Amino acid sequence: MDDLRQLYQETILDHGRRPRNFGAMDDATHQADGYNPLCGDKVHLYLKVNDGVVEELKFEGQGCAISTSSASLMTEALKGRSVQEARDLFARVHAMLTGKQIDDEAGKLGKLAVFEGVKKYPLRVKCATLAWHTLENALAGGGEVAKTE
Repeated sequence: MDDLRQLYQETILDHGRRPRNFGAMDDATHQADGYNPLCGDKVHLYLKVNDGVVEELKFEGQGCAISTSSASLMTEALKGRSVQEARDLFARVHAMLTGKQIDDEAGKLGKLAVFEGVKKYPLRVKCATLAWHTLENALAGGGEVAKTE
């Protein structure tokens, strides 16, 4: 195994075992639920958005290491970004995970690039995108459960 691939696996396992920003948020301005019916992964996402900026994100739920680490890394990546930047980052992550060509020369994906190898496993793509689809629903009003089927 090459060093880069091993580093990616270690990052995913670390965030899967010790997720950052895990827990409830009492003063969330946006919330949504996500569910992957293929494997049973669930996520509840909380956001605090003020003046168009995502100030805080937290999540609760249960799922595999890919699902949990994706939610954990997403919460770290989006703090302090505008809602439009959050949506743009979702589009870039989704394109990466679905095998579309993206330009990441500026390193806009940061640590999220660890999920690039997931695109080889279509069922795992649904695990990795669950939190992101839930984010989209939360920003849109959170009325329906985000599903990745």
